[in-house]
Amino acid sequence: MIRPLLLLLAAPWLVSAAPRAPRIVSINPCVDAVLARVADPAQIVGISHYSQDARATSVPLAWSRRFKATSGTAEEVVALRPDIVLAGPHVEPATIAALKRLRIRLVQYPVAESVPDSMAQVRAIAVAIGHAERGDALAARIAAAAVPVRVRPVGALVWQGNGLVPGSGTLTDDLLKRAGFRNMSAAYGLKQWDVLPLEYLVAAPPRVLLSTAPEGVQDDRMTGHPAVRRLAKHIIVAPYPTRLMNCGGPTIIAAMARLRQVRAKVAA
Repeated sequence: MIRPLLLLLAAPWLVSAAPRAPRIVSINPCVDAVLARVADPAQIVGISHYSQDARATSVPLAWSRRFKATSGTAEEVVALRPDIVLAGPHVEPATIAALKRLRIRLVQYPVAESVPDSMAQVRAIAVAIGHAERGDALAARIAAAAVPVRVRPVGALVWQGNGLVPGSGTLTDDLLKRAGFRNMSAAYGLKQWDVLPLEYLVAAPPRVLLSTAPEGVQDDRMTGHPAVRRLAKHIIVAPYPTRLMNCGGPTIIAAMARLRQVRAKVAA
């Protein structure tokens, strides 16, 4: 028992050190939202500038302001000396070329179109940064929040101020179904992401209209456009913050809570 101990004391290099956690730069705000839940803060050397914009962020500003933000250019990213760069589906060709030349690993994630897609991305991001168990835990929380309800679907539409509507094959469509709604996008002849003019909405409104509203708006009568507010006399019009549509991942938990809240009002 003494000799092995003496050997280790004499040759400390024989004791293998724990591998260093990779230095991460994220250039996608939805990846940032996952990193906020699964990464060690010390690993993160850069995040997307969108995460420091109150109108676009899917993470608390107090969290995002702790980190260097970039717009994703090759110069900005390389200067941070990351081990791995995590991104969405669209990355500047110059950034891709620079990372490849410097042998910096780039991992791109497509836009999730369903809850299972988003859970798979959460797990993949967690594995890439060395925290697989945290990814499994977050994915389990998302699955629990998004369990489909067994009720008769109620027709609903998510309508943004510019008329943009998420249709079939989007994450929002999947969340609506799980919360007990039927996405009425197809009834208007809309595609996966399409624009519904206000005139068409007023002429044939859905049973429930989820209208994107400024952050902090809680009163269901305050939904932006006057014509939309007038619809509240005839249908259920409820604010649905834009931040709940920006990303999947942990945002799904808050989005499902809001949709279930609105669905409960319909039942009442």
